[in-house]
Amino acid sequence: MNLAITPCWNAPEWDAAVNRLSGHPQQLWGWGQTKADHGWRTERLFLKQNGETVGCAQILIRRLPMPFRALVYVPRGPACRAEDARQVLEAVAQYARESYAATVLSIEPDWDADSNVVEQVRAAGFRPTDNTILIPRTLILDLSRTEEELLGEMSKKHRQYIRKSGREELDFREVTREELTACLSVYKETAERAGFGIHEDAYYLDIFDNLGGASPVYAAFQGQTMVAFLWLSASASTAFELYGGMTEEGERLRANYALKWLAIRSMKERGVQRYDFNGLLNDGVSKFKMGWAKHENLLMGTWDKPLSPLYPAYATAMPLARRGLSTARSAVKTLRSTALPALRAKVESLRAGRAQAPTRQG
Repeated sequence: MNLAITPCWNAPEWDAAVNRLSGHPQQLWGWGQTKADHGWRTERLFLKQNGETVGCAQILIRRLPMPFRALVYVPRGPACRAEDARQVLEAVAQYARESYAATVLSIEPDWDADSNVVEQVRAAGFRPTDNTILIPRTLILDLSRTEEELLGEMSKKHRQYIRKSGREELDFREVTREELTACLSVYKETAERAGFGIHEDAYYLDIFDNLGGASPVYAAFQGQTMVAFLWLSASASTAFELYGGMTEEGERLRANYALKWLAIRSMKERGVQRYDFNGLLNDGVSKFKMGWAKHENLLMGTWDKPLSPLYPAYATAMPLARRGLSTARSAVKTLRSTALPALRAKVESLRAGRAQAPTRQG
C-alpha cells in the first residue's frame, strides 16, 4: 500500500481526524500548537490511500547541533488502525528524511507493549530505545465500566478517602482561565516541596488556550482558597493527566482523592473510553496512582528509526546530554535551596552588623 502524505492546515479538520482514529490528546492540534509556541516546529500529516485518510501523525521537529541536523518526534502517535501501522510509519519516516534530513524519527505510540502492532513497528525499521520522554508503565482505566465497578477496583483506603474528602467543607469543580493563576501557585508550591522542575507560566496558559475544551482543569476549594488541582487533556477516546498539585492543607484534607474521582467521572460522562494516569514510577505519587485499580498497563515505549549514518553517535550522545542537563538542574536546585539562603543570611548579618556599629565621632 503506497500512501500519499498531505499536510493539514485546518485545526477542526485535524482534530476530527484524530478523534475518528481514536487518537491520543497529544496528537490534537492544540498540543502541537503549544509545542510550536515553545521551541519546536510542528507539522500535521494526513496519510491517505485513494483519497481516504487512513492515518495521521502530528510531528514535532527539533533542530540538533551539527552534524546531527534534526530530531523528528511523534508523541503518542501516529493515529491509525493497527493493520495500517507499518505503511503509515514508513511513509512518515520517508517524509522526515526528505523534508528535514532527520537523523532519527522517534515515536512513542499509544499502543500496548504486548499488542500485535509491535511487530509492524519493528518491520517498519524501528528499534526500542531507552531515550524515553513519556513513561510507558502507566495505569489506564476502562471508563466503559460502571462507577460501582471502578470503585470496586480501588483499594479500600482510596474508597475511604474519597468519602472522607467528599465530606470535608470543600468545593470541587472545573476552574476558569482566571483561576489558573491559583493553580500555578499551588503547582509551584508542590514542585518546591517535591523537588521537581516546572515550565514558565506562559507554557501552561498556552496549553489551556490552545486546547480549549480538550484541556479541562478541576480543583478543590476551601472557601475561596484553592487547595488542590488536577489538569487533564482529552481527545474523544482518551483522557491523559498532565499536571496536579496540592497545598499542605489540601494534603491534610485528602482533597486529591475526591478531586481525581470527580475528574474520572467527568471524563466518563463525556464519553471518553480510557483514563490514563500518565506514568508510574517508584515514588509516592505513583503509589497513590496504583491505589485506583488492581492492574497496571505497559505501553510499547519509545522506538527510533535511524535515518542517518550518524544515528549511533546520536544515540550515544543523547543520554549524556540529558544526564548533563539533569546534573545542571540538580546544581541549580541545590544552589536555590542551600547556597542562596546561606548567602542571603550572610548579607543580612553584615547589614545588621553595620547598623549596630557605633558612629565614629569627628
